[in-house]
Amino acid sequence: MQSPHSRLLLLLITLLSLLEPSKTQISPREGWQVYSSAQDSDGRCICTVVAPEQNLCSRDAKSKQLRQLLEKVHNMSQSIEVLNLRTERDYQYVQKMETQMKVVRVKFRQIEEDRKTLLTRHFQDLKEKMDELLPLIPVLEQYKTDAQLITQFKEEIRNLTGILTAIQQEIGAFDYEELHQRVLGLETRLRDCMKKLTCGKLMKITGPVTVKASGPRFGAWMTDPLASEKNNRVWYMDGFTSRTVREYRSVADFVTGSESRTYNLPYKWAGTSHLVYNGSLFFNKFQSNIVIKYSFATGRILNQRSLDNAGFNNVYPYTWGGHSDIDLMADEFGVWVVYATNQNAGNIVISQLQQDTLEVVKSWSTGYPKRSAGESFMICGTLYVTNSHLTGAKVFYSYSTKTSTYEYTDIPFHNQYFHISMLDYNSRDRALYAWNNGHQVLFNVTLFHIIKTDNDA
Repeated sequence: MQSPHSRLLLLLITLLSLLEPSKTQISPREGWQVYSSAQDSDGRCICTVVAPEQNLCSRDAKSKQLRQLLEKVHNMSQSIEVLNLRTERDYQYVQKMETQMKVVRVKFRQIEEDRKTLLTRHFQDLKEKMDELLPLIPVLEQYKTDAQLITQFKEEIRNLTGILTAIQQEIGAFDYEELHQRVLGLETRLRDCMKKLTCGKLMKITGPVTVKASGPRFGAWMTDPLASEKNNRVWYMDGFTSRTVREYRSVADFVTGSESRTYNLPYKWAGTSHLVYNGSLFFNKFQSNIVIKYSFATGRILNQRSLDNAGFNNVYPYTWGGHSDIDLMADEFGVWVVYATNQNAGNIVISQLQQDTLEVVKSWSTGYPKRSAGESFMICGTLYVTNSHLTGAKVFYSYSTKTSTYEYTDIPFHNQYFHISMLDYNSRDRALYAWNNGHQVLFNVTLFHIIKTDNDA
């Protein structure tokens, strides 16, 4: 496609060629002379013509030539104007086509890119499907193996059925009552063995397992060791003196904070060494040596009794203080209370309580200072005492109420949150419940069992 300027140049050449065939040599004195030519802003051709000198004798001939020349120039100007219009129209058309071609080119590129993207996506989808199908190959192979195993199992079941039928026929030959007595005897022996396995000597403490983080530095949480396996209620008593007891239906509810009931005790408690036993709460009345038994079922006090000569109100607390003079606890043998008296020089006294009347059944005086103990707990009639409530605490001392003897031990445990203000054994769960600096944790215990048979002396 030629530009408008090149076309105009060709027209000028054509104009000169039209003038050339006349071969008429016109001198400046005899005829008109084209001096110059140019193009105006509208694209029209402008010619500069030098007029000849006036000669009256040759006027007619020259006038004729001039008219002819002017007619040619006029005709050529019209032709140039028509061509210029066509050129402008063609140029606009070309510009429009060029724009359209650019749009088409962009669309083609987009289509090409979309096609590549679409193909890539389809390829990826197919690849993912193939990746999903590949693991099925070993599964199908396993199905083959399983089918063979199933066939073998069917055959073995047929054989076992025959064996069981034969055994059933053989058993039928025995007297039913004799077999029943043998089964009962075996069951009795197993129960006796299990009873012997319930108690043992503490050998190891592992954990802890953090159940929840809540409350202040001091507090207590517990479950009932005599509750059934389906009854997993939790009781929560924060602080070392208050009246509010919170109850949760399960450990899961305790973790989520879903309270089932709240109890307002008639008196404030002292310390954190409370006990829930057989549906009742045992606690030390604040600023006294009185032990109170409170029924959760009726919301009333069932009994209360003072401990003779027992120190209270931070006279003989544990190492962390907090009115922990009187410590109530339970094990496989019942309810116990640990405290100190002036008569025993501030050393620990162990008393077993009758759980209904709270009367002291029997007491044991130890030689371990109550103020030097971090915490203590009972397992199978033996009191275990820690040497501190802080980091590095361990079970340092034990006293057996069965033999009335003591020994120094070295059983470490992990004081994860650095401050223990409650540590009690639960015989049902075989675990230690602890309040560790605002965290409710559990420790597992390992007991050493010595099983004696009827033939042992």
